[in-house]
Amino acid sequence: MRPLELAAQRSRHLWPLVTIALIGCLGGCEYESNDVPLPPASSPVSEAHTVPTLPESRDSRTVSSLPESGDIDAGTYLVPVAGHKEPFEITVPGGWFALDGNSLAKDDPAHPAEWAVYLTLGSPDYVSKDACNWRGALADVGPADWAFIRAMAAQSSTASTPPVKVMVGDYPGFEFHHSVEGDVDVNACDGGQLCIHARHTQGCSRLYSTQNEHETYRVVDLNGKRAFVAVGYIDASINPELMREAHAVFDSMRFGSAK
Repeated sequence: MRPLELAAQRSRHLWPLVTIALIGCLGGCEYESNDVPLPPASSPVSEAHTVPTLPESRDSRTVSSLPESGDIDAGTYLVPVAGHKEPFEITVPGGWFALDGNSLAKDDPAHPAEWAVYLTLGSPDYVSKDACNWRGALADVGPADWAFIRAMAAQSSTASTPPVKVMVGDYPGFEFHHSVEGDVDVNACDGGQLCIHARHTQGCSRLYSTQNEHETYRVVDLNGKRAFVAVGYIDASINPELMREAHAVFDSMRFGSAK
């Protein structure tokens, strides 16, 4: 097993990202049952869209659990979600490998980075208030999807696009892009890195090591519990075909029925 916390010093390789252009925020991006609104839109309202999902019918023999680490064959894999009875399903072509039981990556032979594109799935409890000065400043954001999105948007030293409502399979959620602010000196930050979010207060799960790091999130409400999938690449020089492949895997993400 290769926990992401133990690989933090290699995060500029582990955390490459695919960028999606996002436009607007539907309905003021407020969640019913929440008296604190999500960040307001700063651009025109866009239409909600449904993320493509896998076919409903599947031969169960082709579906297996994602291994903790190592090379994986092409196919559909199950990834458990803490606190949720049904796992993620994700479909990948050949050449991908698992990193820690909930992350996938693939190399670009023409790029020096060890991991050129990646996907990760999870539900961290903590978001840093300031991604640069993050030690001792990790806030518990609770289980709600809107709380995580709001905390990410409020985070200093980084910037989020306005969230867009999406449906991922049967579940509602939001999609947004997260990146480093242009004037941040990463070398001057705690540990020479920016901490985005964490699974506990003793370390950081998601680190940015350079100004070029970006990520796209789909944050989903699983009957009151939050989960997300993120996708990315290390920089714009990655093979565009590989980036498109990573995004196709991102779009293959599926949750079980909410009904």
